[in-house]
Amino acid sequence: MKTSVVICVYTEERWDDIREAVESVRAQRRAPHELILVVDHNPDLRLKLKHEYPDAIVVANAHDQGLSGGKNTGAEIATGDIVAYLDDDAVADPGWLEALEEGFQQPGTVGVGGRTSPLWATGRRPRWFPHEFDWTVGCSYAGMPVRRARVRNVMGGNAAFRRDAVTDAGGFRSGIGRSVQGRKSRPLGCEETEFCIRLTQRSPEAVIWYEPAALIGHKVSAQRSRFAYLRTRCYAEGLSKALVAASVGAGDGLSSERSYATRTLPLGVLRGLGAALRGDLGGLGRAGA
Repeated sequence: MKTSVVICVYTEERWDDIREAVESVRAQRRAPHELILVVDHNPDLRLKLKHEYPDAIVVANAHDQGLSGGKNTGAEIATGDIVAYLDDDAVADPGWLEALEEGFQQPGTVGVGGRTSPLWATGRRPRWFPHEFDWTVGCSYAGMPVRRARVRNVMGGNAAFRRDAVTDAGGFRSGIGRSVQGRKSRPLGCEETEFCIRLTQRSPEAVIWYEPAALIGHKVSAQRSRFAYLRTRCYAEGLSKALVAASVGAGDGLSSERSYATRTLPLGVLRGLGAALRGDLGGLGRAGA
């Protein structure tokens, strides 16, 4: 099995993060077939990366500006059987790629997503920050499976798909998810959710797995550790979910969200209140959030 690892990048401000992400890919126990760095309409950054990593494939995003276009470019350039996506501000565990590839041994598998743990820039999780909302900072959250399980969709910063499945399904939609507009105004998302749903609607026999053994750490800036960001991110997620529902239908587009809202969140409130009764005042903050 040959896996092409794709890292989409867009700004020199993340130079140190990009280097750490690349080094974590180079340190994998199971080496990738190739490493592709897709640069989002930033010629200066592309030249800098080509000089820094002559052994990697460094290309410009050939599509609309934004994360979806970068992911599509990576899939089109890739020559591996599998395309694995890693965020540019993430660090992969040495066994990450091996665990993702193992997931594809299951019959009918078209995609595998891994577990993403937060790396807080402040050094620790804010006491008020609920584990149920770790998705707002691009991480796995309370309520997700703790063992390998079939899921509707994976999280885009730690995911792998069969390359032909990406191209056959038409790739990621540029009108959904992170874009230039999203970066400047609202932190939109869900491009991978819409893609996964469309992928399985197109091929009902297709299977997508969540594999907790495929671990990465995702950096969470101090700014994203504040309640104001959580509130903004949640509102933007609502806008993104509306776009997903319009694209693939509300039945599939909101199936996981209904369970999350009716089960995971109420349990989270109860856990927070219970922790407060046991002397952890941060539990009140988590319940309120």
